[in-house]
Amino acid sequence: QDWNNVKKTYHQKVYKMYPGLSTSQQINFDETAVTKMINSMVGSLGDKYSRTLDKAAYSYMQKYDLVGIGAILMPNEEGQIMIGAPPVPGTSADEYAFKKGDVILEINGISTKGLTAFKIIDQINEEDPNSTKITMKIRRVGSQPQKPGDPIEQNYVMRRSSEVVTDPIYYQLNASTGPGKKAVGYIQIKEFNSLVKNSIEKAIVDLKKQGADAFVLDLRGNGGGAFQSAVSIASYFMDDSLAVSVVDSNLESMEFRTPKHDSLIPKDVPVVIWTDKGTASASEVLVGALHDNCRAVVMGEKTFGKGIIQAVYGLQDGSGLVLTVAKYITPSGTSIQGVGIKPDVSSLLPPNLPGLRSNTSTMRFDDTFVPPLCR
Repeated sequence: QDWNNVKKTYHQKVYKMYPGLSTSQQINFDETAVTKMINSMVGSLGDKYSRTLDKAAYSYMQKYDLVGIGAILMPNEEGQIMIGAPPVPGTSADEYAFKKGDVILEINGISTKGLTAFKIIDQINEEDPNSTKITMKIRRVGSQPQKPGDPIEQNYVMRRSSEVVTDPIYYQLNASTGPGKKAVGYIQIKEFNSLVKNSIEKAIVDLKKQGADAFVLDLRGNGGGAFQSAVSIASYFMDDSLAVSVVDSNLESMEFRTPKHDSLIPKDVPVVIWTDKGTASASEVLVGALHDNCRAVVMGEKTFGKGIIQAVYGLQDGSGLVLTVAKYITPSGTSIQGVGIKPDVSSLLPPNLPGLRSNTSTMRFDDTFVPPLCR
């Protein structure tokens, strides 16, 4: 539909440029020219993060598809969960020819009524995060029964695909030799993809069994990923707390809070977050959430400062469009965009290299684990 609108605009411009051309004459649709037109339109927004995606780049975005069927889920005007964009080519949603607007009524026999896309993702992962199939009851957009009594809703067994997604978590237990000696659970989060939530939960549980009584979250070089994963991870460190607010272009604000009773780590267990200039986007959401709620100290360098949200729109030819639609505000009311988050402790951290990055031996856990704004 989006490309059809562009095509219509393209034809209108051609007819305007050549008044003698009959509207009944067929115009060859020059994909290259239209692509240039789209890029020019997007470039006129003055936003370096809004961009077009070719087919390969749009397919690559599938690794942030937390459902794993190759389709974006979003609410329609009635609040129902629908397919929000044309599916990624080659995925299960594409094979079933799902279309934008198709309504998802049930997932694995459970109604989606009243659920957000985030809750649906949590539901799927709670049932079996490693499942390779899910069943969806779908009502096709504009569907009508062929004859009275025929169903307009149908169940589809969907293949979940996550084979291209790598585990973003590395962890190990270290000993601290600095003041306030602790058994330090070091966790590196490389990116926020579809595996991160369950992987970090397993890491935390295992480190606690090994005796960890302090934690270091290494977010250096983490450029972000799925926003909802950052909020979910924050819930492992704090219950019923404001994680982040999202403000759109109409200045409408939506708060995202951590649930009650999800915390895996007691409040008195110190947490330190390592950051650098490559810590961005969803990573900064997690940093802001834990820091502003007095749950973690930030050490290292100032973060990148990418505090905006992009919506990804799939186009009918398999390409995509990324547009900035909102910005993040931390719990203390700070906008991340273009500013970043300054560390509480500007410290020289271990080199971010294999075998060296996880060295927490000199970490202090006496008085540094309380953020200055919370003292």
